[in-house]
Amino acid sequence: MESRIVINELCKSYGATKALVDFSYGFGAGIYGLLGPNGSGKTTLMNILTDNLKYDSGEISYKGKPLKTVKKEYISHIGYMPQSPGLYPAFTAADYLNYISVLKGVGRSAARAQIETLLKAMELWDVRNDRIRTFSGGMKQRLALAQAFLGDPELIILDEPTAGLDPGKRIAVRNFISENALDKTVIIATHVVSDIEFIARDIIMLKKGVIAETGTPAELTAKAAGSVWTICTGKDGDEIKRMRELYDIVSIRSDGENAYVRVLSDKRPENGEPAQPVLEDRYLKVFGEQTGTE
Repeated sequence: MESRIVINELCKSYGATKALVDFSYGFGAGIYGLLGPNGSGKTTLMNILTDNLKYDSGEISYKGKPLKTVKKEYISHIGYMPQSPGLYPAFTAADYLNYISVLKGVGRSAARAQIETLLKAMELWDVRNDRIRTFSGGMKQRLALAQAFLGDPELIILDEPTAGLDPGKRIAVRNFISENALDKTVIIATHVVSDIEFIARDIIMLKKGVIAETGTPAELTAKAAGSVWTICTGKDGDEIKRMRELYDIVSIRSDGENAYVRVLSDKRPENGEPAQPVLEDRYLKVFGEQTGTE
C-alpha cells in the first residue's frame, strides 16, 4: 500500500544530544506503533510531524509531494493528542469540543453529531456539561483523545494516549482507536507494549533516536523465540540475585512454594525450560532497562 507520509534521513539534535538520527520510514493506512522508553525520540518525532518543531536535516513528503509545498493541506488533515494535553479548565467538555471543531473548520451540523458520538464513545456524555476542572486525569485523557478524532482527520498522531487510564478504560481506548482507524494513518507513540501489541500493523522500535527494529508484532515476537526461559528456583532468594547478574529478568512469579523466574538468554540456562515468547520479551531484549527523559 502506498505511503501517505515518507520520512527520509530525518535528524534533530538539542545541542550535543541527538534526538533523531537518520530516521527513515513510510506510513500508509493503518496503525503504527512507535515503541521505546522515555528519551528514545518518540515525542521529538511527534512534534516534528505536527509541525510544532523544526528538524535539522532530512526530508518529509506527503502524498508524494515535499511537505513544505503542501503544508497547509497536510496540517488540515492532522488530529493530534500530545503527551500532556492542554485543556481549558473553565470550559465544559461539550464547549471544549465545540471550540476545537471551530478551529478545525468543522461545520456546525457535522460537529454536533461528531461531538455526541465521540463523547459517548469516551464515556463522557453524561458529564458533557461539567467543567473540565472537575475531571479526573483519566477523563481529561479521554477528552483529549476525542478532540484528536474530531473532524475525521486522515492522519492521527497520539503521544501516550492511555497514560493514566485504568485497565478497563485502556482496553476501551485501544478498541476505539482500532475501530476508527480503518482508512486512516494512526501513529501511536508509547512505552507500553500492550497498547499496540494487538492493534498495530507495524511497530518501530526507537532507541536513542535510531530505529533499532521494525516489523509486524508477530515478526518482532518471533525474534524472541529460543531466547525466553523459565527457571524454577524454589524460595532461594540468593539464587534469584545470582540470576539477575547473569540474565535479563522479565518477571518473577511465586505460587507460595516456588519462584518461577522468566529470563532472556541466547543460551539455555541451567534448569531453564523454554517459554512462549511475547512482544514484551523482544522489547526488553532490545532496550534492556534503558531509561531516560525526553
